[in-house]
Amino acid sequence: MLTPFQNEPITDFSVESNRKRMLEAIAKVEAQLGQEYPLVINGERIYSEEKFQSMNPSEKDQVVGILQKANTDHAEQAIQVATERFEYWKRVPPEERAMILLRAATLLRNRKHEFAAWQIFEVGKNWLEADADVAEAIDYLEFYAREMIRYAQPQPLTPIATERNEYFYIPLGPVVVIPPWNFPLAIMLGMTTAALVTGNTVVLKPSSDSAVIGYKFVELMEEAGLPPGVLNLVTGPGSTVGDYLVAHPKTRMIAFTGSKEVGIHIYELAAKVQPGQKWLKRVIAEMGGKDAIIVDADADLEDAAKAVVASAFGFQGQKCSAASRLILTEPIYDDFIEAIKARTEALSIGPAKEDHPVGPVINAGAEVKILSYIEIGKGEGQLVTGGEKAEGNGYYIRPTIFKDVDENARIAQEEIFGPVLAVIKAKDFDDALRIANNTEYGLTGSVFTKDPMKIEKAKREFHVGNLYINRKCTGALVDVHPFGGFNMSGTDSKAGGRDYLLLFLQGKSVSEKYR
Repeated sequence: MLTPFQNEPITDFSVESNRKRMLEAIAKVEAQLGQEYPLVINGERIYSEEKFQSMNPSEKDQVVGILQKANTDHAEQAIQVATERFEYWKRVPPEERAMILLRAATLLRNRKHEFAAWQIFEVGKNWLEADADVAEAIDYLEFYAREMIRYAQPQPLTPIATERNEYFYIPLGPVVVIPPWNFPLAIMLGMTTAALVTGNTVVLKPSSDSAVIGYKFVELMEEAGLPPGVLNLVTGPGSTVGDYLVAHPKTRMIAFTGSKEVGIHIYELAAKVQPGQKWLKRVIAEMGGKDAIIVDADADLEDAAKAVVASAFGFQGQKCSAASRLILTEPIYDDFIEAIKARTEALSIGPAKEDHPVGPVINAGAEVKILSYIEIGKGEGQLVTGGEKAEGNGYYIRPTIFKDVDENARIAQEEIFGPVLAVIKAKDFDDALRIANNTEYGLTGSVFTKDPMKIEKAKREFHVGNLYINRKCTGALVDVHPFGGFNMSGTDSKAGGRDYLLLFLQGKSVSEKYR
């Protein structure tokens, strides 16, 4: 009998013993940097002629790992293996599949600091952000294992006298999982293990910016007892390998998290029925956000300022849930900007290994894009702080705030995915809600007010998938804040919620007439 699900605690690094263990894990992982990692297809380690490198964004000349640049032949092999192994895996009892996830949770819990250290080097997360990512991954393993056992129970039906009727869930088939780099373990693991525990097989194509973590995850699942060929790892460019897998007639479903542009492309490609395809493909596409925090004059302004800075600049704003718009009502506009300016300028910037509040953005391309938006912002608003690169041999950008930004400005409408906050003035709370909804996205949002009537109005009218009242708009917890957004933020899959596994299952109704 399993105990009720509980969220994995975040590590308190102010405790000296925890800090010591983290430093030991960092040293252990640093000693392994630069190694080569293969593709994994049917359990076999495969090396390709072409390679690519995963680099440390904190120290841009440091190689984290050497990966294989897979081609379409590798992708074809992987999807064929996934198709063949599905016939076996779908018949494995749900309880056995769930136990593999639970074993993986135990293994990951025992190696929590090590997996966090890989994120520190490969994607530039500081200690807290990396630790929280691993904790979320453990939560997905524990929660989805329990959820599969729940879905496997007999489903209630209205009885009739002349028939014996059943309704139960069966898996779909091979699932292609295309995760992002910004939650390189949690989101990748969550989508993949949801597919696996429901009886589907997986071809995983991780982001090239976090492919080493993808390989480490596959190793973890093998150690937990996952049979060969049930999970296959193919690394390489999305434009070739990813598209090939999405379009393949034997692909049954695609689970994607990433940018709006790539999500739309995948959605369109998956919708086209290929020769020999026997189904309409399902698609989970969780895309982006232009998330707003509304602060009203009656709010606890100190709490609000703390939450705004954490939401806007945590992990350098590289979260789809990050606050990139701040909407202030007129009475507090100037004073509140000064408050967040002071907090922002107090943030230290440096390598993730040294645990600074602000680290690097992910790569050179992201740096160029973010700095170009900052230049656009200088023509669309008044620069409050930041607005330039920071020192260091990495992709460091100073947290940037613009005020007096028009609600329709580019920096108020387009996802920048970096440490840039646009501050917009609203006449009153109703105007602030209108401005908040004036975007094509609808992922997260926060409202700071003490007025119960305004809170109820925000619950009704703030059109986002995850709304937070008097707290930051980042940091969703599994089974506490089921996560997913509206509009161009995606298909609202509600990852970490009780509806999520149903997306990877199909219901079968069986009716047997009594003799």
